[in-house]
Amino acid sequence: MSRSLAYLWGGVSLALILLSPWGAALAEALWPCTFKSLTGLPCPTCGTARAALALARLDFLEALTRYPLAAIGWMGFLGGGVAAAAMTLAGRTPPALPDQIPLSTRLAFVTALVVNWMYSIATGV
Repeated sequence: MSRSLAYLWGGVSLALILLSPWGAALAEALWPCTFKSLTGLPCPTCGTARAALALARLDFLEALTRYPLAAIGWMGFLGGGVAAAAMTLAGRTPPALPDQIPLSTRLAFVTALVVNWMYSIATGV
């Protein structure tokens, strides 16, 4: 990973963390899910914004119950960005992403998405 990418990722993560207190104000601007409005079922990403807003309030339990995959993804993105920037500032090189993601990892990701969508449907997110 390049130094500039690590700093960019860290800067975006830090900005999101610092701006999180104003996240509740953004909740008013959210529109309802079109897919859910048309079908009555949550879409594969329903709950992502609410999970992010719960994380902004540091309500980790609500974020995980709203949309577990998105909550874990957001926490991984923010933590990874801060870690990458800190490693770069310390003179270490953050690990690079592989050129190609193994098939087993891609299948696990798709499976996680489907299972998370089924969870959303079951809980009525």
